[in-house]
Amino acid sequence: MATLQDILRRQPVWRGGAPCASAAAAVPTGFAALDRELPGGGWPAGALTEIFAAREGMGELQLVLPALAALTSQERRIAWLAPPHLPYAPALAAAGVRLEFLTVVRAPGRRDALWAAEQVLRAGACHALLAWLPHARYAELRRLAVAAESSPGFAALFRPPGTACEASPAVLRLALEWRDGRLAARILKRRGAPLAAPLRILVRRPVHALDGAPLSTIPASSAAARACAA
Repeated sequence: MATLQDILRRQPVWRGGAPCASAAAAVPTGFAALDRELPGGGWPAGALTEIFAAREGMGELQLVLPALAALTSQERRIAWLAPPHLPYAPALAAAGVRLEFLTVVRAPGRRDALWAAEQVLRAGACHALLAWLPHARYAELRRLAVAAESSPGFAALFRPPGTACEASPAVLRLALEWRDGRLAARILKRRGAPLAAPLRILVRRPVHALDGAPLSTIPASSAAARACAA
């Protein structure tokens, strides 16, 4: 008869205090400490991730830049939807992001942004979607989560910290703040148990978004097909 320890040593058994041993696809974040705590070892592919920054421009983009650089180096397309400012192209290029594979989509309103996000995800040709959706409701997020299942990459939604207490279908939720000169990431939700202690992540000086940066934009009404065209 098997003992409790024998059972616990078996692969299918998950302990409540540990991250879920997931075989789901993931995109490495580029931060080893963070990858170790994420099921699959990176940003979950085919699912939603929510990132809550204590304030805009505090370094939240630094958290995704290594993944964007890696993806664009493989000629994978990235969609950047409804950012509060145009991204600063020289800083992105300095971080290794190939700008020719980056498309910025401007949406005139909330519904336009949600529609464009869903179309980009359903197209399944982009390997990352960065979207600023501050007022999305649960039903709308759920619709995006279903659409994300068609995507080979990850979808990161940047949302206000006040929405972190709301229910969400996102499989990964991170809250960011600065502590002792480093970016601290609290894993509020992941597949498996949440992480009690925040992770300290060493990032470079934040990439600031500036109006008038030399990146072209595409209206949301025509962006979905063009953003992720093969």
